[in-house]
Amino acid sequence: MFDAIVARLSDPSARGLAEAVSRAVGEGAVEAGAKLPPVRKVATELRLSPSTVNAAWQLLRRAGTIRTDGRRGTVVATPGAGGPGRYRAALRRTSGFGLDLSTGVPDPALLPPIPALHGLSPTPTSYLDEPVLPELAALLRERWPYPAERLAVFDGAMDAIDQVASGLLRLGDLAVAENPCFPPLLDLLEVLGVPVVGVGTDASGMIPSQLAAALARRPAAVFLQPRALNPTGASWSPSRAAALAAVLADHPSVYVVEDDSAGDLASGEACSVGAHLPRQVVHVRSFSKSHGPDLRLAAVSGPATVLDPILERRLLGQGWTSRLLQRLLFSLLTDPASVAAVRAARDEYARRRRLIRDGLRSAGIDLPDGEGINIWLPVADEQAALLSLASAGIGAAAGTAFSVGPSTPHLRITVGLVTTDHAAVAADLARAAKTLAPAILR
Repeated sequence: MFDAIVARLSDPSARGLAEAVSRAVGEGAVEAGAKLPPVRKVATELRLSPSTVNAAWQLLRRAGTIRTDGRRGTVVATPGAGGPGRYRAALRRTSGFGLDLSTGVPDPALLPPIPALHGLSPTPTSYLDEPVLPELAALLRERWPYPAERLAVFDGAMDAIDQVASGLLRLGDLAVAENPCFPPLLDLLEVLGVPVVGVGTDASGMIPSQLAAALARRPAAVFLQPRALNPTGASWSPSRAAALAAVLADHPSVYVVEDDSAGDLASGEACSVGAHLPRQVVHVRSFSKSHGPDLRLAAVSGPATVLDPILERRLLGQGWTSRLLQRLLFSLLTDPASVAAVRAARDEYARRRRLIRDGLRSAGIDLPDGEGINIWLPVADEQAALLSLASAGIGAAAGTAFSVGPSTPHLRITVGLVTTDHAAVAADLARAAKTLAPAILR
């Protein structure tokens, strides 16, 4: 280990040592899981002061390159290396950042104000009332991208996707997802024992020709994000939705699960393959990012043959999603002030995203158009980029956790949380992206 670090150590500073260790890890000279010697031993071997080593270790922890592992002490940890919990591993933080852009969460200041609960109209009080408030169901159907045979409300998008995936898939089934995609979906499918085939994306989402090739492997389900794909920000056009539907029409036994997690924060048209293939599609729309993560609400449509068994099984457990929260959501969706607040948030996120993209473009990094709160930043080396940002007090999420199969290095950056100094933040991002091998981004 010492030989590998020394061979890469050109600057005997904390930053230089951290970069040397990062290179050694990234190049495989020091393996993930390797235990690091005590600080004093490292200082002695490398002829550095213990304070220098301590400072280097702090940078590496903030970048996610190393972590504390109980009695084992400090070990090398490659963020997002896979397996259940890969997303939590990618976001693991051992110290705070001045600007944490790793989270993928909305800006609390842009959420609509929650009305006083006593101001809501009376809620149902019986176990036998309808699981979905009739007025909310009517409103959702008016705004849905296609006529829904069944409509339900779940405790957030991942709760819905969990229950739908558990109902549709069996151990050993194959699933298709975008590459890159939302890591908790990959964690969920792995727990279910369902291998995943990644299909490439472009600025308009999943690429139809690559989906056709993946369908030749006879998957049981395809998971898609129609708008503001997390992490890239890609959104479908009506023509892309139609093209995907044309490919899927030749595989009527394959179900499509759409996760519209951006919801009302997306400016693009609400599209769904369900407009073409309603019997194959389960469409999930979340209200967490637009109206508040703690609402834990998502609306779901699908064919009765899929949703009815799931809802019957749910009656044996939770039964229904809180009607009080549903009434609160109905109020937020219809109150003019709340509607205006969500529209303003959508526009503000677009402004922040545009400012960061303009700054990156001026530095020679041109990202495709997109929407939502995240960007997908190409980098020369993930570990080096994380380290560079950590030294600038900025947190980011390693792209490995979002990848399904081979991919080029990226970071997911939640630019929706950048409220000021956009040019300076963009400069830090560009600097991090070019660390170690700037020529590949020119």
